[in-house]
Amino acid sequence: MNIEHVKIKVWDLPTRIFHWGMVCLLALLWWSADAGEMQWHQIFAYSLLILIGFRILWGIIGSDTARFSHFVHHPKVVLDYLKVIKTKGMSVVLGHNPIGGYMVVALIGIISLQLVTGLFATDDIFTEGPLYSYVSSDTSGFLTWLHKMNFNLILALSAIHVLAVVIHAIKGDKLVGAMLSGYKKVSKVTLSSSVNRDLTFKSEWLALVLLAVLAAVVFVYLMWPIVQVL
Repeated sequence: MNIEHVKIKVWDLPTRIFHWGMVCLLALLWWSADAGEMQWHQIFAYSLLILIGFRILWGIIGSDTARFSHFVHHPKVVLDYLKVIKTKGMSVVLGHNPIGGYMVVALIGIISLQLVTGLFATDDIFTEGPLYSYVSSDTSGFLTWLHKMNFNLILALSAIHVLAVVIHAIKGDKLVGAMLSGYKKVSKVTLSSSVNRDLTFKSEWLALVLLAVLAAVVFVYLMWPIVQVL
């Protein structure tokens, strides 16, 4: 039996840029910390701060599949979705599924925690966060420890995320391809039964303006002092 498929737009360009930009910056942050390149570590961190700030705003006013209201559901919905997976198997969802939605929120949350703690952290040698002087040495010491330990949680959640992507790929739901192209192939049966089949997308110019404003603020107040000494 041949099942007819159609290609539909699921992810807008701003969401895709955020996703892959975050992946690249996390890798660069890991490298720079391990190599002791702390000035570059700060530059990469502030770049990620721009992206995270943008993603939070885009999650409120952006395209349908980018909005938190589109994929963050009541826990009962998640439990019901798990029951469906157990009895009927994994199904294709337009956007983040109920479990994936919680993963997105968790990753944004712990990465935000990583960025905030880094503002108060110190390596006790050359590098201090821009807000280090506003707290006591004991508080800074605790936040520095939390900054280091929290990265292990980021790695753990990232590994779970990658594993989920692999499982979806095995089941025929190619998430990576969709996040690269913005389009996903779905069966007409899935499309006709989806409650989210009529997706709307916000202007990419709006996203560019938001990103530019955030970048300007972060550059002036956080990046420029470091750029001057590079």
